[in-house]
Amino acid sequence: MSPRPDYFRVFLTFAGNSLVREMMFHVNFLIECVSSVTWTMMNLGFYLLIFHHTDSIGYQTGWGKWEFFAFLATTMLVNSIVQAFFMPNCEDISELIRTGGLDFALLKPIDTQFLISLEKIDWSSLANFAAGLVLLIASLIQMTTRAENPLTLHPLSLVLYVFYVLCGVAILYSLMIALSATSIWLGQNRSLYDFWFYITNFSRYPMEIYEGRLGTPLRWFCTYIVPVLIVVNVPAQIIARPISPDGSTSVWPLAGFTVIATAASLIASRWVFQASLRSYRSASS
Repeated sequence: MSPRPDYFRVFLTFAGNSLVREMMFHVNFLIECVSSVTWTMMNLGFYLLIFHHTDSIGYQTGWGKWEFFAFLATTMLVNSIVQAFFMPNCEDISELIRTGGLDFALLKPIDTQFLISLEKIDWSSLANFAAGLVLLIASLIQMTTRAENPLTLHPLSLVLYVFYVLCGVAILYSLMIALSATSIWLGQNRSLYDFWFYITNFSRYPMEIYEGRLGTPLRWFCTYIVPVLIVVNVPAQIIARPISPDGSTSVWPLAGFTVIATAASLIASRWVFQASLRSYRSASS
């Protein structure tokens, strides 16, 4: 019986190998970092322009300038982690099937989903993580030091914030790996994988703006069926605590649902991945 692999050491090996590959072309690495951060700063400039003309995103939603920048920083943190650790690998699943690389992955004495999900790491994408962290700290400083309605930040809020950011990463990863695994059934399903980008666009805005005849059903669907709205909204609300003027809204029921949704997403994506592997036929057959 072969010994059980040390997954943490394997991950560190993957991380080290990816870093060595990127440092072989260090100028390209720097260009990727600069271009990624530049694109983010352009988006930040757009929102600065918006807040030059308004005090909040949505009427009485609680998402003022610095609250929304904390939300934007959370979006940057979650997306940068997903883009750095999972996106390069999920993009290659259909190519692994076409070239027969999946055959070799199945033969290795390690969990196939772990191997496929983390073999490559795009270190340049973590430049946005650093930018998001700076923006988050600046936003918290502004909210805690302002003269009117200063934010009182409890250490537990920071712990819960980190926890729910990781929950958001897990939900997005689950959606990504499930869609990518369907390549085994459908072949080159690039259009289906691109669907991941379209559906996750809804997670980049506060859920309070989804109101009305079209917005309310969309908000319900993207919260309870495909839970992308809670990916950023829950951690951002915990750290910035935007509430209605009468204090009637609370993030905690939604936070409890997020834990359930995270577990359900991971289980469902694991089932889809395993089911797709059972349907796989070797490229050499």
